[in-house]
Amino acid sequence: MKPTGFIARRYLFSKKHISLISTLTAISVTGVTIGTALLIVVLSVFNGFFEVIKELLLSNDPDIRVESNEGNTMSYSAEMTAALEGIPEVRLAVPYVEGKALMIYKNREDRVVSIKGIPGTYPKLNNLQKNVTSGTIDLQVRNRKPGMLMSEQLLSELRLDVGDEVVLLSADGMRKSLTQFSLPRTYRFEVRGAYSMVQIVETASVYIDIEAAQRLFNLRNSISGIDVALSNSNRAEALKSTIQAKLRKDLKVSSWYDLQRPLYDVMNLEKWISYFILMLIVLVAVLNIIGSLTMIVIQKNRDIGVLLTMGYTPKQIKQIFIQQGFYIGLIGCTLGGAIGLFLSWLQQQYGLIELSSAFILEAYPVNIELLDVSIVLIGSMLLCIAASWYPSKRASSVQPADAVRYD
Repeated sequence: MKPTGFIARRYLFSKKHISLISTLTAISVTGVTIGTALLIVVLSVFNGFFEVIKELLLSNDPDIRVESNEGNTMSYSAEMTAALEGIPEVRLAVPYVEGKALMIYKNREDRVVSIKGIPGTYPKLNNLQKNVTSGTIDLQVRNRKPGMLMSEQLLSELRLDVGDEVVLLSADGMRKSLTQFSLPRTYRFEVRGAYSMVQIVETASVYIDIEAAQRLFNLRNSISGIDVALSNSNRAEALKSTIQAKLRKDLKVSSWYDLQRPLYDVMNLEKWISYFILMLIVLVAVLNIIGSLTMIVIQKNRDIGVLLTMGYTPKQIKQIFIQQGFYIGLIGCTLGGAIGLFLSWLQQQYGLIELSSAFILEAYPVNIELLDVSIVLIGSMLLCIAASWYPSKRASSVQPADAVRYD
């Protein structure tokens, strides 16, 4: 077996003197190293932001939501949640009612708010009790008044205090009062507490008991949907078909990704656009590889002719220069991968680079995913090997007689 790998290393890393070829090779390795490291760091930062946004949204959104395909409400029975909770991966299934209502308080400005009616088990689904900043989360009827939990921001804007009474009027109640020429039916609630939660997409909900919400929106035995919590939220997409099989065909099952799909899709698009843009750094290094290997072919023209006369085939000559591209890529990807992973780890552990305007986070978040690292390393490696195609083809076409005679 001919030692093609040994010859490739000797051509590429000659220790006799520093030449233009060795300088170009060093530049190529440096370019691949910098490009690979930057790609790993940038993709890890994008992954970090994705996880932060996902965590914030999942404080409001469930892992899986069941809704009607035919309208805003669906009929409900306790057997539905029992069937869902019978699936091993399902931790909790909770019905809810939601809608818009007009909130009235004395002579102050009225406000349209988002109402969400929940049962007593709902706080276990999104850990709502951990975000309560004042009062309690008790929504049951006390002194003939049901309770209400609203956000700190809304409480401050309406200048309300825990213990105040407010009136809610649904859109359906307003419509009936106008069409039937009667006084609108209003419902009084007592503010029992306030919570603080970061909102990204929608305004914060006002929580009331699910039975009170059904009376407010005149739903009787109907609900808006069922929120499902899983033991592992990353299994949501895989469990959609299993959950759908347990339910009626007129119901729709959506994962946490489906609920905010436009936002998640935009974040993924930005991530991969950044990947292809930063790949241009590696592409510039690849052009240097083509130049340096082509100069090696020209410089070693006589040596190639001698190798051919010794019995090397054009295929083996081609393999020598392909291996040179492989070695450049291997060194660049190894160094770049190590540097990128180390910098990402430093940022993840110590938050060295801080955000200029810290609101939710103090430093850039980082989440290293092995799949992304593999894509970066394989992509860079393939480009380096592809760069050796033209020089290797030129080397394999050398005529041994002409090379030995004239060189």
